[in-house]
Amino acid sequence: MIGAIAGDMIGCLYESNPVKHTDFCLYLSAFTDDTVLTIAIADAILNDSDIAATLKKFAQKYHTLPYGRGFKKWIWSWKNEPYNSFGNGSAMRVSPVGFAYDAIEDVLHQAKRTAEVTHNHPEGIKGAQAYYNKIPEDIVRNVKDKLPCDLRKILEKFNYKYMCAY
Repeated sequence: MIGAIAGDMIGCLYESNPVKHTDFCLYLSAFTDDTVLTIAIADAILNDSDIAATLKKFAQKYHTLPYGRGFKKWIWSWKNEPYNSFGNGSAMRVSPVGFAYDAIEDVLHQAKRTAEVTHNHPEGIKGAQAYYNKIPEDIVRNVKDKLPCDLRKILEKFNYKYMCAY
């Protein structure tokens, strides 16, 4: 979950301006709409609260962020029905599920629950279910060997107050 939030905050600078090389600087930028919704999902899991209501509460509080058109309309509606989205928003906010649950059956079930409140299209649900927190060590080692810098140093400097800004 921390990795997803850090990746979101680092990557947002390059979202509109992608780079095709590896010699770029990593900067922690401001939090984004995906960061807010990831924290909302974590809050809903930790407090066993209604997912749709929690997403709306957080999104309305940070309403100036660049949410998708359908989601922005949904957060201000009185209804909590999903709008059949098959975009990537459900996958962008699902990382707390992999952090909170261990069994694959639980992860898939909970990922579906977090997705279907807005992304009830089968592709939207699959996008959320594709995330799983258990990464084989050989993949981690392979990725780590290819990085241009030591990410642990960056994470040690990471100030957790940015994550708790709400």
